[in-house]
Amino acid sequence: MRHGPLEGAGLGLRRALTGPLQDRPDAAAAVDFFEIAPENWIGVGGRLGATLRGFTERHRVVCHGLSLSLGGPAPLDRMLLERIGRFMDQHGIAAYSEHLSYCGDDGLLYDLLPIPFTEEAVRHVAARIRTAQDILGRRIAVENVSYYAAPGAAMSELDFVNAVLAEADCDLLLDVNNIHVNATNHGYDAEAFLAALLGERIAWIHVAGHLVEPDALLIDTHGMPVADPVWRLLESAYARFGVKPTLIERDFNFPPLDELIGEVRSVRERQQAAARSGTAPARAAHG
Repeated sequence: MRHGPLEGAGLGLRRALTGPLQDRPDAAAAVDFFEIAPENWIGVGGRLGATLRGFTERHRVVCHGLSLSLGGPAPLDRMLLERIGRFMDQHGIAAYSEHLSYCGDDGLLYDLLPIPFTEEAVRHVAARIRTAQDILGRRIAVENVSYYAAPGAAMSELDFVNAVLAEADCDLLLDVNNIHVNATNHGYDAEAFLAALLGERIAWIHVAGHLVEPDALLIDTHGMPVADPVWRLLESAYARFGVKPTLIERDFNFPPLDELIGEVRSVRERQQAAARSGTAPARAAHG
């Protein structure tokens, strides 16, 4: 198990990628850290469980949750948090993140729904984040999410995100693709949004691909290559906040492994270019 400051260029580890990466140690070695969804691995034994153990023993790994529903109305799932904590301890994983969203009430939906941008919602979700941090015994990061409607909004997305970070005293998983998607769909300036975030809270960064619909609506799919505007926004993030650990998310429609590793290398090249230009390197989470 690898410890120390999280840094470099990472890749979301999906089950479909484990076999190709095991067959290509050179490709796995080109990835500085992997990210997994703990819900997809908790309680998994046999061959798949051994496969995961092989990755966590050889590589730095962080966790990115899918179903905690931080903004939801149902009571916080303490049992899930306890299981996640045990799982992270078993695999020597220190860093955990979740989405600034909710995914159900009495049941679980397989979608990330937008939390209303209100002061009441800030207090509600911040209290749940603080509770989650207490149960896990870890500071966590929350991700700014893509959304396609903002019901009941009484404040801007930017003000909401910053208020939650301050009230909860937690970190930020900065998704630059989500900023680009939201800025395009809702008509705001992505660079201005980025500049006004609490950059000192950034633990690590996500970049991903999106789908462009015929009516120019952008859909955050994680099934396409990273688009040029997203690469440019990543470069802006480095220029503003320093070089942060950055991860490629790809959930389906996987290209050949060399192409996917090429995107990881593109992240590293941008990190190196930012460092050469005088951007101070910055490290955050430990994994």
